[in-house]
Amino acid sequence: MSWYKPADLGFGVRRQLAGLGYGARLFGRLLATLLPALRRFALVRDQIHFLGNYSLAIIAVSGLFVGFVFGLQGYYTLQRYGSSEALGLLVTLSLVRELGPVVTALLFAGRAGTSLTAEIGLMKAGEQISVMEMMAVDPVQRILAPRFWAGVITIPLLAAVFSAMGIIGGWVVGVLMIGVDAGSFWSQIQGGVDVWKDVGNGVIKSIVFGFTVTFVALLQGYGAQPTPEGVASATTRTVVVASLAVLGLDFILTAMMFTI
Repeated sequence: MSWYKPADLGFGVRRQLAGLGYGARLFGRLLATLLPALRRFALVRDQIHFLGNYSLAIIAVSGLFVGFVFGLQGYYTLQRYGSSEALGLLVTLSLVRELGPVVTALLFAGRAGTSLTAEIGLMKAGEQISVMEMMAVDPVQRILAPRFWAGVITIPLLAAVFSAMGIIGGWVVGVLMIGVDAGSFWSQIQGGVDVWKDVGNGVIKSIVFGFTVTFVALLQGYGAQPTPEGVASATTRTVVVASLAVLGLDFILTAMMFTI
């Protein structure tokens, strides 16, 4: 007897298409909540504080150690070509263009993103969302929208903290430990980093990642099965889907930015 069943294949394809449609409709509803969220900015502000506190420590420490590593690796690589004075430029461009937005989004997905998914999933399991719907309160506008826009705002801010701490880490290793000239370190950064082309590209990436990671976390929580197993599975999917989405979008955005 053959294992292949056309009915199972059709059911699986239809389920995936239904999931894509559900996600697209939810994303459209979240985008439409921008003005109502701004009118009730206190809710967004509280979520920015909540999500930022969840991730700030790990972002700052990770950025510092990434800067340490880049300082060491970059110095010994540049020394081969007699360009060790360009260490500051190498560290800064690597952070603001690439590592800052990407690593921040990955860390945010693993720290705050899972918290968002678990929080929404537990509210659904506790029937709090159903009660809100019975009371004619839109849970998307009241629960999801403040968290969505808070995540969009928070990730670029955390990416800036990550890059700043990484540059400080590179300065500590390169200037204080190895002995690179401090004036050359900072002057190379000042002369070689373009605000719009380099920093601007990193900001655009971090904003796109903010939309992606936060939406994935809320989608998985809002669509989770209202059981402990369902919430746990949704939390795991948040990390996997968000991480793959960030890495895939990073390639697409980088290719577009170097092409334009």
